[in-house]
Amino acid sequence: MRILILGAGKMGSFFTDLLSFNHDVAVLEKDPRRMRFIYNAQRFTSMQQIREFSPELLINCVTLNYTVQAFEEVFPYLPKDCIISDIASVKTGLKEFYEKSGFRYVSTHPMFGPTFANLGSLQNENTIIIKESDYMGKIFFKDLYSSLKLHICEYSFEEHDQVVAYSLSVPFASTLVFASIMKHQNAPGTTFKKHLAIARGLLSEDDYLLTEILFNPQTPAQIRNIIRALTELSGIIEKKDSSGMKSFLDGVRKNLE
Repeated sequence: MRILILGAGKMGSFFTDLLSFNHDVAVLEKDPRRMRFIYNAQRFTSMQQIREFSPELLINCVTLNYTVQAFEEVFPYLPKDCIISDIASVKTGLKEFYEKSGFRYVSTHPMFGPTFANLGSLQNENTIIIKESDYMGKIFFKDLYSSLKLHICEYSFEEHDQVVAYSLSVPFASTLVFASIMKHQNAPGTTFKKHLAIARGLLSEDDYLLTEILFNPQTPAQIRNIIRALTELSGIIEKKDSSGMKSFLDGVRKNLE
């Protein structure tokens, strides 16, 4: 299959490496310097090259901030039977965009990133495929993700954003709050060092990625849940309420089961 990948960032490079030995892959990237380590794939810097390549599948790996813009720029150069796809971490507005595009589409979201995941061993990681996607597009990505031994879930566009708000926005926000009040420690404890490593890993991600996940319309409700839990815990600590603390800890342990 002829596959065009938009963007040579971390995930664009990951998909290029993953697909290039079994498919005819080309990468379109406006900044040629980002393609200097691209191997076994064609490197495109102009739209005309897309028309000549005539891709059968397009995988949009640019940041969410430019996802729609990137699609619109390449649409005039795509064959009408090309399946278009994205891996965006927030799907708000994409359903309506796809339905108006005139192209068959498939939307997925690998629930892992190059910072924390071991890209060579993903059997404990998850991925989401959007239910409304084109049947053949879903088959392609199911086969691809199954080959990586990923756990695959199917959600609607709306369900996806609800899941992401809980599974990504909550730890992202909690980590950012921890890091925002952190002070240098000469003798940090083990727990502090683990939190510090997570915070450093998170902040090494692209600012656009962090922003797009936290700006998920479903995130504010989860932030309010964090605030309520912190308020409850703060009251227990201030009152030195031992029975209240026991109840709070029991509730946390039950959540972790």
